Amino acid sequence: MTKLAGAVLALALSTLAGHAAAATALPGQVEGQPLPSLAPVIKRVSPAVVNIGVRGTVQAPRHPFFDDPNFRRFFGMPPGGTPREREFRSAGSGVIVDAKAGLIVTNAHVVENATEITVSLVDDRELKAEVVGTDKGSDVAVIKITEGRLPADIKFADSSKLEVGDFVVAIGNPFGLQHTVTSGIVSGTGRSGINPEGFEDFIQTDAAINPGNSGGALVNLRGELVGINTAILSQSGGNMGIGFAIPSNMVTSVMQQLIEFGEVRRGVLGVSILSLSADFRKSLGLGDNVQGALVSQVVEDSAAAKAGIQAGDVITAVNGQEVKNAAELRNRIGMLRVGDRVDIALIREGKPRNVTATIGKQSEAEAAAAELHAALAGADLADAPPEQVQGGGVQVRAVEAGSPAARIGLRANDVILVVDRTRVANLAQFREAIKDRPSFLLQVRRGEQRVLLPVR
Repeated sequence: MTKLAGAVLALALSTLAGHAAAATALPGQVEGQPLPSLAPVIKRVSPAVVNIGVRGTVQAPRHPFFDDPNFRRFFGMPPGGTPREREFRSAGSGVIVDAKAGLIVTNAHVVENATEITVSLVDDRELKAEVVGTDKGSDVAVIKITEGRLPADIKFADSSKLEVGDFVVAIGNPFGLQHTVTSGIVSGTGRSGINPEGFEDFIQTDAAINPGNSGGALVNLRGELVGINTAILSQSGGNMGIGFAIPSNMVTSVMQQLIEFGEVRRGVLGVSILSLSADFRKSLGLGDNVQGALVSQVVEDSAAAKAGIQAGDVITAVNGQEVKNAAELRNRIGMLRVGDRVDIALIREGKPRNVTATIGKQSEAEAAAAELHAALAGADLADAPPEQVQGGGVQVRAVEAGSPAARIGLRANDVILVVDRTRVANLAQFREAIKDRPSFLLQVRRGEQRVLLPVR
């Protein structure tokens, strides 16, 4: 390299370095106007976001051979065995919703199996908390501090007004890094299919959400809560630009019931439904642009039956809000309380109609099914009439569309006869056969057929 070339190169590098230095020191103002910053919003909202540390115990997994009575007998092990437990520690985030009452909202999965909950505030204080109530269906939980005071709470926004492209900010504690702030936009609304067993109407965002953000705040640029961060889609376990938050309107509905009752008392409409596919539209003579949920069955004496809803109706809207498919209808009804009056728009034989239903309560049989096993939630179970089923069994009287029971393959009028290799003649025997068992195989009579359904 010649001296001249070296001098030119040195000058070029010097110029680039000068530009880099200038770029890293942005002016506070441009033409007398201050540069936009999220700092004021973050300073106002951050005190309402907390870190949640959890200690608890869970049952340790074991090989299925240990549940086999023949295996245990062969090796001289006592029948049944003793479940092993292990301690765990985990962390998440939460949002203060009522500072005076000491109430914090977070995800149900953050505090699941918790025996000790510690809340860390923005000022580094640590407070003990206890669970007020949890709802796995929506993944919402409310906890309350037992002593001390909380600094501030957050204002809720109307999440139904959120639009794709709106700017949002996520605040939480990913990987234990307290009060981390990331920003992005709303990438989509009304997302479902992330947790098939839940009630879903997720906000999708590209604001970075990572492990530890669960239960944290998703806020708009006014510092109002639009959602509670809950899940990510990722191949690596870290952020890939696809995160999900529970809308603030759903959080409010669930939170109010958890505070009032300690649980969510969901109402039911009493219908089995299917999404309106192209084939169904053609069969019903409907246009290609028609969306909704097709009613395949109406439960006797249910809210739907009393309102005059019939099999073959297509429900298109609930309380003025359009229903695009069966999942949306299930979510809308699932967020209503027993006794709520609901206006339902539907299409019957090609003509629009409107009916009003009073949401009913879940039958004792349906509630009992959910208590027996999470995978049976949504099934209405009863002793099978002995005159109809020789040797007895458990009759499935109805199955809520989209419920866990529907997803494992149970249908209305099925009769459960055998659990693994144990014959069951009634609900009491069925309850005993599946007690404390995470998975089993059902043998079901369906018409003249025998069907095997795995339950996990």
